[in-house]
Order: sequence, then structure tokens, then C-alpha cells
Amino acid sequence: MGVVILLVMAAGVAAMLSRKLPTAFALVLLAVVIAFLAGAPLTGKNSVLDTVLQEGAPALAATMIAILLGSWLGKLLEETGIAGTLVRKIVEFGGDRPVFVALGVLAVSALVGTVTGSAPAAMLAGLIGIPAMIAVGVPKVTAAGTILMGIAVGIPFELPVWQFFSTALDLPIPTVRGFMVKLFPFALVAALAYVLIESRRRGVEHTWSLRSVQNRPRAHERKPLGDAPWYALLTPVIPLVLALGFELAIIPSLLAGVLYALVTTTRPRDMNRRLLRTLYGGFEVAAPPITLFVAIGILLAAVNLPGSVDALEPLVKAVSPQNAILFVLVFTVLVPLCLYRGPLNVFGLGAGIAGVLIATGVYPAVAVLGMTTSYNQVFGVADPTSTQTVWAAQYAGVSPQQVMVRTLPYVWAVALGGLCVTAASYL
Repeated sequence: MGVVILLVMAAGVAAMLSRKLPTAFALVLLAVVIAFLAGAPLTGKNSVLDTVLQEGAPALAATMIAILLGSWLGKLLEETGIAGTLVRKIVEFGGDRPVFVALGVLAVSALVGTVTGSAPAAMLAGLIGIPAMIAVGVPKVTAAGTILMGIAVGIPFELPVWQFFSTALDLPIPTVRGFMVKLFPFALVAALAYVLIESRRRGVEHTWSLRSVQNRPRAHERKPLGDAPWYALLTPVIPLVLALGFELAIIPSLLAGVLYALVTTTRPRDMNRRLLRTLYGGFEVAAPPITLFVAIGILLAAVNLPGSVDALEPLVKAVSPQNAILFVLVFTVLVPLCLYRGPLNVFGLGAGIAGVLIATGVYPAVAVLGMTTSYNQVFGVADPTSTQTVWAAQYAGVSPQQVMVRTLPYVWAVALGGLCVTAASYL
């Protein structure tokens, strides 16, 4: 039966890759089929309806709330002009020096990436940052990649991501935080190398794609905002300082960031309207990832059923490398499988595979954390189907595939570094 379950998973990957089914729908359907194949009854203990669907759907509720709060804070950064001010100040400081402007935008992207991920982060840093970089001669592909590499630098400190891995892998937040701190230097070095190497290798291009400007979505056409107060610019680091420095819980840390952004930028009589407006906007931004996390919770419940574990355990143990060196080599070679919504994409079937590895006892949960977070660094930058990659590429006037080709070697190196740390520390 384990072979049949693996074949069903492969069919699920094919459905997602071919876009026959949206990822969330495919994961839910996959979970139900796996549960039935594992011999789960329709109702009762370890059942399809009561365990997989009823208990699985809200399993990642804490992550969903963290995503919503991060999206809310992201909308506040946009509406109050905090993100725009950060980018403008960096561009002014860099002057007409392409590398300095790119490094400054990289830093702002990293800050924004700690607050919210995906397309909202790319937009917050890229709406001003990409045109500014291209205007001073940074090649278009390099400009788009700089935004994405910057966000990847922030991902190890993105609080909703901490919450996701903590809940999905059943690990305490301090454990997740500890590994993310180890992963951060690899992401930072890779991002700096990308800007310095790609800027020098491709030279200066003093061109701007008028077509990309004309095709800019109308939703992004806003009147220029005035500069936010200097002390409001500290908003992105407030949740991080509270969660990392003072070890405050993630949701209160994000709420503190929301309140700080509001108090430092908004007059008292306008606070209620701005709070509600940005909260509703945050719901719109958070809806797609929340839907995905509902589906991931359902899939995790299915692969953790006793029948699923018993069926998959001998197969998974037979193909999983136990030697630390082989672990690094094999999973480094398999990095491309997290692209194009592949089977190792943690925000897809990869979450189910991670659950199988833990449930069957193949690797300790903390080792699976190291593997999945390393892959997440690749997916967040180089996957041509991820929303942030598509948006950044199109806004710069290039294709997502061009961005993937330029960024993949750098994030592949980040994954290698994360896997090396994982093998050395936990295997």
C-alpha cells in the first residue's frame, strides 16, 4: 500500500505542475485519498472526516493568524509610506552609484522580508526600488533578483515562517529560531555576492523598459506619499527585536509592530479608520496563503495517520540516506525538486513529505526543519511560479525564468550551507 500512496503523491505533483488543479485543492484531495488508502474509517478516531478534515483544517491556525498580522503590518508599511520612505532614502544615499543603490534596496528588501513574505514584500520594496535601480544602470534581471535575494535574507527572521515550521513540525519556537539564526549568514552572503557579482559581470545598462511601466497594474498606481517620520522607519525591526531579543511570543510581537506603525504615523482621529482599512486589506493579502495552510494542515493530518505511517515507513527508510555526507549530497542534488511547485516545496507536497519523514522516524524533526528551511530559501527566490518572483520579474520587464537562471546558483549555495549545518548538528 505504501507504493500506491507514493504513486498517488506523484499524481498529485503532476496535477499541480500541469495546473490541472490549484495547489490547495490538490493537497486536500490528495489527503483524502491517502487517508482512505491507509484504511481510515469515514468517521470516528483516526478517520477521514473527524481527524483529517475536521482536526487537520485548523491545525496551523497559529500560523494563519501570524500570516494575517504580518499582512496587516505590511499594508500599514505601504499606506503610511514607511516602506516607500525607506527605499527613497536608500536611493538618495546611493546617488548614481549602481552597486550602492542595489545594496541599499537589498537591505530594505531584507527588512520588509522579516515582516511579510511573497508578493506583498516584493511590491513594498520593488515599486520604488526596481525603477530606481534600473534608472542608475542596474540590469533589469539583476534588479528583480536583488529584490528577491533581499527578501530571502529576511526570511530566516520572518515571524510567520517561524510559526509555520514550529506548528507543522511540532517543534518549539526557540528550536526554530536557533536554526534560522544559523541559516541567516548563508542567505546574507549569497545576497551580497549576487549583487556584487551580477552587477559587475553584466555591467551598467542605462535603459528602462517603457513597456513594463505601461503594463504596471492599476492597483499599484498611487499618489506619492510624503516621507514617514524617522522614528516610524524602525517599524520593521520592532517585532524582530521583541521576538528575537526579548523572546516574546510571535503574535504579540507582530501586534506590537502594528501598534507602533499606527501610533508613529497616524493622528488619533484617523487611527480607527486606518486600522480597519489596513486590516481588511491584510485579509485580502493573507487569503491565498491561509487557504494553502488549511490544505497543508489537512495533508499533514493524513500522512500522520497510523495506517499511513505503517505503509510508508519501510519504503521511506529504504531510500533515505542516513550517512551525514550522503544526506548533504543527495538533498543538495534534489534542490530543483522544490521549484515549479515540485514535491519538495514545503508549501505544497513537501509539507507532507516532511511529515512522513518525522512520523516514520527517519530523521529527527529538527533535521527535517533544517532541510525544509534550506529548500524554502530556494523556493522563495528562484521558483518561476512563486508570486514574488513573477511580480518582480514582470515589473522589471523580464521573464521569471530569466530571474531563476540568474538567482538559482546563489540560493542553491544557501541550501547547501543549510544542509551542511543540519548534517553537522543533528545527524
